[in-house]
Amino acid sequence: MSLIVKNCLIIAGERSGEEHALSFLNEFIQKTPSLRLFGVGGDDMKALGVELLYHLKDFSGWGISEVLTKIPFYLLAMKKILSEVKSRDCKMAILIDFQEFNFQLAKMLKKRGVAVFYYVAPQAWVWRSYRASVLGNIVHTLFTILPFEKEWFSQRGVKNIKGVTHPILKHYSQELSDDNDTQDTKDTFNILLLPGSRRHEVCNLLPQFISAIASLKSDSDSDSSGTHIKKITTSLVIASSVNRKFYSYYENQIDKIYPQDELTTAIKHADLALASSGTVTLTTALFKLPTVVCYKTSLFSELIYRYIVKYYGPVSLTNIIFNEMIFPEVLQNRLCCLNIKMQLKKFLTDSNYYLQIKNKLKLIRDLLAGDDFSTSQYLSEQIEKIYSYEN
Repeated sequence: MSLIVKNCLIIAGERSGEEHALSFLNEFIQKTPSLRLFGVGGDDMKALGVELLYHLKDFSGWGISEVLTKIPFYLLAMKKILSEVKSRDCKMAILIDFQEFNFQLAKMLKKRGVAVFYYVAPQAWVWRSYRASVLGNIVHTLFTILPFEKEWFSQRGVKNIKGVTHPILKHYSQELSDDNDTQDTKDTFNILLLPGSRRHEVCNLLPQFISAIASLKSDSDSDSSGTHIKKITTSLVIASSVNRKFYSYYENQIDKIYPQDELTTAIKHADLALASSGTVTLTTALFKLPTVVCYKTSLFSELIYRYIVKYYGPVSLTNIIFNEMIFPEVLQNRLCCLNIKMQLKKFLTDSNYYLQIKNKLKLIRDLLAGDDFSTSQYLSEQIEKIYSYEN
């Protein structure tokens, strides 16, 4: 008797989504005989056997203005994906992050009788909270990765929710187990610069970072107020996705440069970080590295967030998870050398404040631990039920 082919759509429209997928995908494939995955992803998903209808490098956009210009592309892509779902008689879909596209796709898949597994809940708690009740009607299972989300969505009508361990905690599990928890108050501080993985981030932030460090070093050399400012060294992680020439002007002002694949090594050798807002700030939190978070988007995007989204909370995931400003944030029109310097100086001159932040960061590993279940095992069991019932 031949095995029933189990077609499953999977959408990971950004690299972060692919990383989420990689936390369970290989085991899901191993556990599920005759599984055929197709959809949107990157090279790593393709290497596991996913048939790519679109590569994520063509799918992802950055900022509201860029996403708006790609609306015609997304509409055509959605039409093609739905056509493939129909022609393959696909009965299950795993939609990973990529909120706006996947939310609309989920509604259309539900109408076609496809069981939708929505991995990484949309940030409805930021804006458009009505989406929570919509999700309750269209998803088979909603997976959450932030500690407060499970209760939040449950209160708004989503019945089947699984809290998963944050993928970043899984990704760094080995390095974290080897983490040496010291309370060193040495006089020399290494400040790690993490200006982002996109060209516009590096261009916006790195000059400000360098200027702030230079000003701090100048204060250290000339200060006569009696306030002790520690000796400063600097390190930098360069992104493989950004042309090296964008860093070259500043390289002679950096003591140590690390490639992107040595991020954890750089973090472990640092005492303080200056970082672009993003997943990397959650990584610094996991390694208990106090961080000043910086961010600047286009004026158009800022107006959208302020007057349409109307979100005024923190941007750093660490601060969102703690519901407290653990990491100082220097954002938008406040982003300047002076404001960055002031935040760094507080860490450098107040050892009690510095150690207080490090101690609070010890809690984040427990906060990111999800329910005690296997995502891959759960998905395998569900697809077997779905195809057994249909046949």
